[in-house]
Amino acid sequence: MNVDENRERRTQAERRAATRRALLDAARSVFAERGYHGAAAEEIVRRAGLTRGALYHHFEDKRDLFRAVVDEMEGEIDEKIEEAERAQSGLPEAVMAGYRVFLDAALNPEMRRTFFLDGPSVLGWEWHEIDARHAVGNIEEGLESLIAEGLMEPQPVRPLARLINGALLEAAFFVAASEDPEAARDEVWGAMERLLDGLMNRRSTA
Repeated sequence: MNVDENRERRTQAERRAATRRALLDAARSVFAERGYHGAAAEEIVRRAGLTRGALYHHFEDKRDLFRAVVDEMEGEIDEKIEEAERAQSGLPEAVMAGYRVFLDAALNPEMRRTFFLDGPSVLGWEWHEIDARHAVGNIEEGLESLIAEGLMEPQPVRPLARLINGALLEAAFFVAASEDPEAARDEVWGAMERLLDGLMNRRSTA
């Protein structure tokens, strides 16, 4: 393959990436403003400066585009969790900071409507699979580290990670559905702290 062909392939890939990016950005704004059911494909492509053909070239339909937006949002939450964990000096504090970031995501208006409210209703169990793919493994790693450091009694990590993830999801749904999300976050986080502190302190108090 010559230099011109390589350049052409890179250019095509860059154009495809730019088109996909424009569709995702436009979709995020429309979904956040109007909700999934109120979001029209025509408005999404208009905001992206593209055609419906471009939309259906990159995504099967509006639901497929919505799925990609949700998956991207989950990845952004993951990045913020990792950043928060790195900022802590102790392992228990890092674990708790990561959990808090996930809960705080429900305060973001865009995340609140698209990810936490519309996501489960539109995607159903697939939404939970997306969340589990991102979250459960990270929770398991944190629990394994706590056990290795003697900060939690040895126990099966996999089911406990699922239980904690479920509790975090329900806490986030509680915040997202509240008329006063910040007050709801503070209230439910207090309960989460007591639950999680009890798990981490059980070994030392036994």
